[in-house]
Amino acid sequence: MKNNDRSSKELTLTRMFDAPRELVWKYWTDQELVAQWWGPLGVTNPTCEWDAQRDGNIHIVMLAGEEMGPYAGQEWPMTGNFEDVQEPEKLVYSSNAIVNDKEVLTTKNTITFEEQDGKTKMTAHILVTKTTPEAEGPLAGMEQGWNQQLDKLVEFIKTNKIS
Repeated sequence: MKNNDRSSKELTLTRMFDAPRELVWKYWTDQELVAQWWGPLGVTNPTCEWDAQRDGNIHIVMLAGEEMGPYAGQEWPMTGNFEDVQEPEKLVYSSNAIVNDKEVLTTKNTITFEEQDGKTKMTAHILVTKTTPEAEGPLAGMEQGWNQQLDKLVEFIKTNKIS
């Protein structure tokens, strides 16, 4: 992760899926599916509103499970808005991590999907656009959380193939 200063953090992650692009796209755009894989290991999503269309809203509340040790029971809300949706190639959305009812970390997320011989190369580029002093916790866990989340998605698609 680039870390020049508090306001210019970036993260780019890539995953290969043994699934066609249209299927991977569906896992990213169907809120019922997103609710099942979103968030790091040990997290569920009792609230998942994910309206994957231009100007569509995002409202997710992640709930830390017992596996999260001292964090168990904590809720981590996020909101956002879809800025660009180009099926099945690209999603661009903003997201806000919320702590004590305050937006503390805003990111612009660009997710691209590239077909490669029946498989899909997905690239997630996360750019931090705004932070507050309260963002220290979310920033510290951002890289690990995104990696765990994408690993969960790889496994979820592998074991839950839909049409």
